Amino acid sequence: MPELPEVETVMRGMEKEMLGKTLDRVAVHIPKLRWEVPVELKSIKNEKVKAFKRRSKYVLIYLESGRIIIIHLGMSGRILFGSEKSHTKQKHDHIVFYFGNEQVAIYNDPRRFGMVDLVDEKALDDSHYMKTLGPEPLGNCFTKDYFYKTLQNSRLAIKTAIMQPRVVVGVGNIYASESLFAAGLDPRIPAGSLTQAQMDTLHTCIVETLKDAIEAGGSTLKDYVQADGSLGYFQHSFKVYGREGEPCKTCKSPINKVVLNQRSTFYCPKCQI
Repeated sequence: MPELPEVETVMRGMEKEMLGKTLDRVAVHIPKLRWEVPVELKSIKNEKVKAFKRRSKYVLIYLESGRIIIIHLGMSGRILFGSEKSHTKQKHDHIVFYFGNEQVAIYNDPRRFGMVDLVDEKALDDSHYMKTLGPEPLGNCFTKDYFYKTLQNSRLAIKTAIMQPRVVVGVGNIYASESLFAAGLDPRIPAGSLTQAQMDTLHTCIVETLKDAIEAGGSTLKDYVQADGSLGYFQHSFKVYGREGEPCKTCKSPINKVVLNQRSTFYCPKCQI
């Protein structure tokens, strides 16, 4: 599933292609993805795209009418751009956005675990998508003090804890494993047992790992591509994720794999204690 760096990269690509342009109409070719596609999406006519934001793993497209298109890529969703004249509908092209310059933006999703919705801007924060989300890891609210105080009494394994959206959004399986390696912490340690100094180090590693991944265009493992069709490159920097049995790049010990909260977790038994 695309994580925060991948969604941020896609959002930036969409912003580059769509910001300030007029969305003529929207064609919905399938009525249900993960959830029902709202029929109101088809009511969009000649609306200017005024802004883009990312919240957690959601792309938010702000329209002049005060409505917001919400897109979640799910496991295999992607946004592709092309010319209306040259575009030939593919099997998994579920929603097509048409612009006045004969450009199209296509939501393609083979597994159909993603979603597209339309909400009023005033109701966004109270929507079931947003109201339970914690702070953004790259935002001002995600401070070291907040991080430590939120988890100081938690019995969850630290990797499971930092993947909880109510704690901090967007830290998925890949970047949790990589951040914990950078911090030198065993992913199985109870979050509440860590000192403030350890939590401060982990906070820094989460922020820096995500920034580095965004700079690299995200990680391409299976379905993910950037909005221009190019691949991400952060997977070439993985220290532990997906490297079970391979030598640690620091100490040469074999990378271990365990399952925490039903997610594969990779770590070095010597570097992470």
